[in-house]
Amino acid sequence: MPSATPRRGPSAAALWANMAVIYVVWGSTYFGIAIAIESMPPFLMAAIRFGIAGAILLAFDLLRHPEARRLPTRRQLLDSIIVGGLLLGVGNGFVVFGQSLAVPSGVAAILIAMMPLWFALLGWLYLRQRLPRIVVGAIAVGFAGTALLIWPGGDGANRFEPLGILILLLAPLGWAHGSIYSQRRAQLPPSPLTASGIQMLAGGAFTFGEALLTGEPGRFQPEAITTASLLALVYLIFIGSMLAYTSYAWLLRNAPLSLVGTYAYVNPVVAVALGTLFLGEALSARTIVAAAIILAAVAIIVTARSRLPAVPADDAADEPAGAGAEGRPPSGALPGSASVSRLAPPRAPSG
Repeated sequence: MPSATPRRGPSAAALWANMAVIYVVWGSTYFGIAIAIESMPPFLMAAIRFGIAGAILLAFDLLRHPEARRLPTRRQLLDSIIVGGLLLGVGNGFVVFGQSLAVPSGVAAILIAMMPLWFALLGWLYLRQRLPRIVVGAIAVGFAGTALLIWPGGDGANRFEPLGILILLLAPLGWAHGSIYSQRRAQLPPSPLTASGIQMLAGGAFTFGEALLTGEPGRFQPEAITTASLLALVYLIFIGSMLAYTSYAWLLRNAPLSLVGTYAYVNPVVAVALGTLFLGEALSARTIVAAAIILAAVAIIVTARSRLPAVPADDAADEPAGAGAEGRPPSGALPGSASVSRLAPPRAPSG
């Protein structure tokens, strides 16, 4: 019997082209947000972005995959709304709102880069996941770097709006809770595109509710939207979300997680560079040192957790029926078609 032809791996060109996308595009979303909210209220901008993106995803899935036309169950719909509210309503929505409160886009990216710290802490708190000593030390170092970044306040590059900083510290908590619920408890539609589309629409509804609470519709002047803000919004919808998430899903299927996870270190560098070069954001020595400390802590945590053993089979049995991998897209990922291990690098809530 002839032996099967071994499956060829992806070419180096395809691998690094997709890595370049998540390096540059996701890092540039903070810059895109800053431009978009120059003439658009933050929550309304996010609501428009998520509403359009979610509708496109659902329409694409329904047209291309007839099997996706089956209505989700009540539980799947409710869980998709919960996940979308946490990931996008709190996670992405708070990033946009925080940036609107006079926090530079580069500083926002540095604070959001702490996502792996929150995942490690919440995994220990809720799931009793083991924290090696090196991870505990890295968490402490990461928070020390954050303290150095934002306190004590000063003038110029070291002057930040306290409310904006608080909002940006809360944003990863929403994303982390949504990701954990998605992976461990949620029953989502079998089609990842349908699940992500519903989550996007839910995120749009949540951010629109936040816009109402903050009185944005009364201040919104459509005629005042600049061409630059409109182009930034289009970029965030089609490039920052759809293209980058497609590359991310492809990489999770074809590249080592240790390589994919390096985007967490590169994105803040890209964001800081774009903010400094094109937005005139001041960059102090203290910010550079604090960013280096935070990214070093993140690198240690991601590397250490990637070496932990996989979830035991007993844990999978604890999940509710219908919550298996076939119904669970990557946390926050849009067009992914493969499930993701809990050790997959967590996506930060910017794109």
